[in-house]
Amino acid sequence: MPLPTSRRLALLTSASLALLAGCGSSSDSAAAQSTPARVAVVASTDVYGDIVRRVGGDRVDVTSVISDPGQDPHSYEADPQNQLALSKAEVVVENGGGYDDFVDRMLKGGHNDSAQVIDAVKVSGKTAPKGGELNEHVWYDFPTVAKVVDRIAAALTKADPSDAGAFTKNAAAFQAKLAPLEAKEARIKKEHGGAGVAITEPVPLYMTEASGLINRTPAEFSEAIEEGDDVSPRILQENLALFSGRKVQALVCNEQTSGPQTVKTEAAAKAAGIPVVPVTETLPKGKDYLGWMTANVDALAGALAK
Repeated sequence: MPLPTSRRLALLTSASLALLAGCGSSSDSAAAQSTPARVAVVASTDVYGDIVRRVGGDRVDVTSVISDPGQDPHSYEADPQNQLALSKAEVVVENGGGYDDFVDRMLKGGHNDSAQVIDAVKVSGKTAPKGGELNEHVWYDFPTVAKVVDRIAAALTKADPSDAGAFTKNAAAFQAKLAPLEAKEARIKKEHGGAGVAITEPVPLYMTEASGLINRTPAEFSEAIEEGDDVSPRILQENLALFSGRKVQALVCNEQTSGPQTVKTEAAAKAAGIPVVPVTETLPKGKDYLGWMTANVDALAGALAK
């Protein structure tokens, strides 16, 4: 008995759809195979996340754990979303030196034991001075950043050998743009070398030291501010005297941390007519690493020229 017309049409339609679906699956599969997956990278902060993007281009998928200026890497506790990203990462970039220990805690917790881990402090080769503490803010040290860029390119190449040429080219282009920053520091050193500056935290010290400037802030003051501890009245007065006695030509302050002692310090600088140069630990909104550091060095030069 012949099938009704509607039934025959339904069967034909189903067969046609199945055929099209089969063709689509084959095409999609081929397209997926022709487009390699991006290298998954987790960076502890958006500073390193931006640098990875400059080296990796469109061949990387970067997650920056800390990208909010209000987050403190020293005390940050990663959430499940961060842990998931880290578990899938092929490359991990951290600052190290005790700055972003949450990354090491997650790695040691078994979230990923196969990722290539780049520790910027270890790459820098810097160690604590005798009787002192390590300044872990190595992203303010341009020679260290150049070394980290090389490590990033090597790690991405290992994860994705087919794009090695692009990674190497991008790394070289980034490093070439670091050279003008070092030249600006050298110019400051030539024009203002030996000048005294004050800081609220050790964040900018690699930049000020490369510029030939002398940090006159009592170590007890900047260390206490960095650790969130109280400053003794004696040390606070010693610090404030830097401005009333005009022993420094600029105050370079971390504007991401504020408290009564830093407020008094900034007020003392302004009252004495000493320029204040604000810096940050993470990328300001709308800035990339190179633009951010260019603005920092230019602001320092401008303050010293006043």
